[in-house]
Amino acid sequence: MARTALYAGSFDPLTNGHLDVIRAAARLCDVLVVAVGRHATKQPVLSHDARVALIRAEAGPVVAAAGGVLRVESFSGLAVAAARDVGATLIVRGLRGAADLDDEMSMAGMNAALAPELQTLFVPAAPGSRTITATLVRQIAGMGGDVSAFVPPGVVAALKAARDPA
Repeated sequence: MARTALYAGSFDPLTNGHLDVIRAAARLCDVLVVAVGRHATKQPVLSHDARVALIRAEAGPVVAAAGGVLRVESFSGLAVAAARDVGATLIVRGLRGAADLDDEMSMAGMNAALAPELQTLFVPAAPGSRTITATLVRQIAGMGGDVSAFVPPGVVAALKAARDPA
């Protein structure tokens, strides 16, 4: 039976930090489901379809290189519900530092109470990714700054297109 893991987030935009987590998770499961959140209260910079396409393009080769299968799904509710829906037994979460650990431990505890059959797996960020947040990338890109050190090339192009539509 294939071991399936879920990595959920908004991925607005997909960052090199996200790819680090994906790379690590792909070595630990057979199927990695990247679940892209849809939240009515949030106004993303990149459309849902653009985020899905970028994840497929950038993360697909990373997961394949690890011998795994990438699936990209949408979700709008709880991550534990999305994990159940895709048959996952693991929820993958990235940690950049101590502040993330506190928040993620609380979330993991709540998820365990809601879905005891799911295990949360924390993946530490690579040293070069610890300062990268999607929020900062959006802010820098929105002001015309260069984000090429923080995101894959396809994401750079998508952010430029979102900022300067033709």
